[in-house]
Amino acid sequence: MDFNVRKLASDAGIFFSRAVQFTEEKLGQAEKTELDTHFENLLARADCTKNWTEKIYRQTEVLLQPNPGARIEEFLYEKLDRKIPPRATNGEILSQFMLEAAKEFGPGTPYGSTLIKVGDCQRRLGGAEREFLQASSISFLTPLRNFLEGDWRTISRERRLLENRRLDLDACKARLKKAKAAEAKAAAVPDFQETRPRNYVLSASASALWSEELDKSEQELRVAQAEFDRQAEVTRLLLEGISSTHVNHLRCLREFAEAQAMYYNQCHKYMQELQRELGSSSGDMCPDSLEVNCEPSGSPSDLLNSPSPLDSDTLQIEEVQPPASGTRKARVLYDYTAADSSELSLRADELITVYTMPGMDSDWLIGERGNQKGKVPVTYLELLS
Repeated sequence: MDFNVRKLASDAGIFFSRAVQFTEEKLGQAEKTELDTHFENLLARADCTKNWTEKIYRQTEVLLQPNPGARIEEFLYEKLDRKIPPRATNGEILSQFMLEAAKEFGPGTPYGSTLIKVGDCQRRLGGAEREFLQASSISFLTPLRNFLEGDWRTISRERRLLENRRLDLDACKARLKKAKAAEAKAAAVPDFQETRPRNYVLSASASALWSEELDKSEQELRVAQAEFDRQAEVTRLLLEGISSTHVNHLRCLREFAEAQAMYYNQCHKYMQELQRELGSSSGDMCPDSLEVNCEPSGSPSDLLNSPSPLDSDTLQIEEVQPPASGTRKARVLYDYTAADSSELSLRADELITVYTMPGMDSDWLIGERGNQKGKVPVTYLELLS
């Protein structure tokens, strides 16, 4: 191993000098070369792009794979450059359990046959989820990761190099300023009455030395300025490429939205087919003893839309009588506007009497205020003991 002590000492000296210079700049004790406004705007835009891209990338990973253990496993496989083994989705696992349960209970039984139908639907939903995950990873996650691990690392490296060039340039400016001040002091006319002849020679020699130092400082400043300008141009070109990155990410975002829409459309289609299958076979699953209550022609949507006993009662809300016991006082938390004649409008901080009726939705109560009566939402009330 080639261990160069001189180079190590030189690098350490440069690092220490830059650290001191950077500290003096922060304290306002040293001059700093400022970048133009357009360049500063490019830097701010690049930092903003990096920060939000990183947040979106991390949260998209959580959306596509909520299990943190699975994400860590995929990360390790990726860093080891190994192929990630296939993993069954939750829907596919549930489908497998349902099909195995159907075999135990008997495929010919109503419960077993329904397990088979629902399990097959879950299998198709799991397959659609797998396709969505793969499409999203390729079209959305991969471009974002490539930006963070590729383009942004290049930009960061060039920005650090530009900062070093700026520090070198400011150091050269400081040395030149110091050399000019020393030369002017050395070239000052000495006092003939108090200065000995020998000092004339020393003064001339010092003036020549500082003049040589001034020429050297000016040469170093020209070189440092050229390197700074060249590095600033390279960094500027990279920062202006952020606009192209936005265009690329916009295209990827649209592809992600299209894949997500296709996934949910497939899920909706599979669920509609399952509802039709369950609705057509609902009559066969009704036991003979309950045949009078079965409605083979009904569908889940019909059951959801059928009026409840509460709905029939609310049509004659004025006929509802309070129970002999069980009424309570309640304080209204927020204003509430009745949606129809069966509901009671509320004003914040007023006190009303409330009670419930058999078969009533737990989210609602009957409220009374004087001669007015109607349904009121529980979430708008504070029940008092």
